[in-house]
Amino acid sequence: MQSVNPATEEIIRDYAEHSQEQISAALDRAEAAFASWRKVPLAERSALMRNAAQDLRERRDEHAALMTEEMGKTFAAAKAEAEKCALCCDYYSEHAPALLSPQEVATDASRSLIRFDPLGPVLAVMPWNFPYWQVIRFAAPALMAGNVALLKHASNVPGCALAIEAIFRSAGFPEGCFQTLMIGSEAVEGVIAHPAVKAVTLTGSEPTGKAVAAAAGRALKKTVLELGGSDPFILLEDADIQAAACVAAQARCINNGQSCIAAKRFIVVDAAAVAFEEAFLAAMRSLRVGDPMDPSTDVGPMAREDLLLELHDQVKRSVAAGAVLRLGGKRLDAPGFFYAPTVLTGVRPGMAAFDEETFGPVAAVIRAKDEGDALALANRSSFGLGASLWTKDLRRGEALAAQIESGSVFINGMVKSDPRLPFGGVKRSGYGRELSAFGIREFVNIKTVWIA
Repeated sequence: MQSVNPATEEIIRDYAEHSQEQISAALDRAEAAFASWRKVPLAERSALMRNAAQDLRERRDEHAALMTEEMGKTFAAAKAEAEKCALCCDYYSEHAPALLSPQEVATDASRSLIRFDPLGPVLAVMPWNFPYWQVIRFAAPALMAGNVALLKHASNVPGCALAIEAIFRSAGFPEGCFQTLMIGSEAVEGVIAHPAVKAVTLTGSEPTGKAVAAAAGRALKKTVLELGGSDPFILLEDADIQAAACVAAQARCINNGQSCIAAKRFIVVDAAAVAFEEAFLAAMRSLRVGDPMDPSTDVGPMAREDLLLELHDQVKRSVAAGAVLRLGGKRLDAPGFFYAPTVLTGVRPGMAAFDEETFGPVAAVIRAKDEGDALALANRSSFGLGASLWTKDLRRGEALAAQIESGSVFINGMVKSDPRLPFGGVKRSGYGRELSAFGIREFVNIKTVWIA
């Protein structure tokens, strides 16, 4: 394994992959750890999770620098990610006891209750784009529920993977409760098939999700999948256009455009289209691309060169199909994997920028005849992760939210994840939920206890 600085293209460090013997030993440790960890009182688990939150805050800049170095997000965004991870640890430390408390149900028995008991070792296959957050939002609820965690992180962020393991170890979690497996994708199926592993969660691409789900299905193991997205950003005629345009630029280029829930398809009704396009172009044009460690930088590099080339191919194919390139559309002439913030207008179904997920700072603007057409275009996607809807009529917005095929709808705001709210998608964006009460109950045995 090798980590490369995407801002400079310099090799940071090489890492040795785990041998089969090391993988087997880790799985044995996970089984042994689960046997004792599941019996640890929730109050003790909570104390350890608070320790993890404290580490994330006290060493925030150190964690952030590692994220920036390995995957290129701006240092400011990386610091915010570390803080968000700490908030997630705090949330589950405080709320897990209530969320996991047995529920009494009135039946013909003298007493009936529903328990939430842990399953065992859970394998997490995680992506590089939010190298700490994606892991913590799985690990915090899973560990608090009494499970133990095995992490197979993306191969370009091995330093982050090991740093997260060190956080839980330093926080006082027993040996084997959280382990990083330094393995490539070819070893995942064998780990899933191992009897020690009881469930699998994945955040990543649709092809990877299919492969992991198929392997877990063969082994009859529970899965949660959070896959790609092509989120619509729907602007109706009564929206605040200037405010929407500013948020639109931020929503498209957050994390250098490499976010599943980044707005990607900007669907604007004809009555507001010209004004929005001009305001949006101005906002995108104002973004500063550069060194991710520089506080004045808005957009850093893409994580890998192959991702940049794939994105550029999507832009070229869209233009060849009739889209109009209004801004950007090129790799910057400098070391690193930098791609200019890009705006395509005149985008229609059938074009790459409409049909495919564009994982980088490329925005597709689509005109709709009216509200009904806008909703139809929003739902005309194989994905269904998030959606943003802009209107001054909040009742109208709430009514329309019910018709949008996505796991979340944000009215007059940017889509984001929050430990207090469930997160996940429908259609080819996956299934299951992370975060909130729903997330912590994904990897538990929801057990009925009936007492005569």
